[in-house]
Amino acid sequence: MINYLEFLDKKLWFLLSSIPKLKEYLDTNWINYLEKDELSLKDFFNSFSDNFYIEKATTKQILSSSFYEFYVNLIKQNSNNLLLDIHEITIKSWKNKNWINENFSSLTIKRWEVISIVWPTWSWKSRLLADIEWMACKDTPTDRTIFVNGILPPKELRYSSDFKLVAQLTQNMNFIMDLTVEDFLSLHAESRNISDVENTVKKIIDEANKLSWESFDWKTFITSLSWWQSRALMIADIAILSKSPIVLIDEIENAWVDRKKALSLLLREDKIVLIATHDPILALSWNKRIVLKDGWINNIIEIKKEEKEILLKLEELDKSILFYREKLRKWESLI
Repeated sequence: MINYLEFLDKKLWFLLSSIPKLKEYLDTNWINYLEKDELSLKDFFNSFSDNFYIEKATTKQILSSSFYEFYVNLIKQNSNNLLLDIHEITIKSWKNKNWINENFSSLTIKRWEVISIVWPTWSWKSRLLADIEWMACKDTPTDRTIFVNGILPPKELRYSSDFKLVAQLTQNMNFIMDLTVEDFLSLHAESRNISDVENTVKKIIDEANKLSWESFDWKTFITSLSWWQSRALMIADIAILSKSPIVLIDEIENAWVDRKKALSLLLREDKIVLIATHDPILALSWNKRIVLKDGWINNIIEIKKEEKEILLKLEELDKSILFYREKLRKWESLI
């Protein structure tokens, strides 16, 4: 990225042709650049009279610096968008907390793929999730390495304050802002520079209501949402608004949302999904599952024909349980 002085030496036509969005700044501030594009940026700002700057209640230095800041933000945004074009991550094995090699060499997870994670108590599940979230490069207690698109992640990606590679949906969720659902989602959409805020908010609410056992509307205050409504809202928000290509979900079966619809929504939005679960249906619904034990990845199991047959039986049982659960929730008799 060029510095401020180098920026001022650039021809205006070159900057406007290479980054067309710079015209938005000039148009918004009513700065006429027609027939001046052959000038360097320094000469361009010198071409305006003192009265021009007085009328705009600014100075030549302030205006040119502001234009440069706008340029820098556009460059950063374009750079981060390129970095976030992630199509796969790879977990490279290392050693467990007892310094014993893990039972695999590497695991690659691609976009539109779901991997389930199963574990007994005290298996360092949170450590694995944190390693992925932080893009570990032998700088965590496990000494694991996470590759992005087959290479070590660049520092711009690992330490970016503007964009996060991973969006994590935990079991603990509390809203403290006294806003309506509409206002909350609108703020988030505007912070993401979404052009069509109204329709984006409507889409998120519609998708959230498809996931939740109990619907809500756009005027509902987020502090009055039930736990499962909150989880449904945040799943839809992450799927539609978050630029993070990787989503980590912790025990979605406890969220009282439609699990398959939730994961289907995330996959439609091109996410890599890792789901930590105790639910046998979720664990068997995908081609692979990671098995944790004693703080390490003990095994990576690919689903077999026999397990798929077991899954079909479990799904039938689950339908029956859901049927009776709904009757109870509606105060109906089960007989």
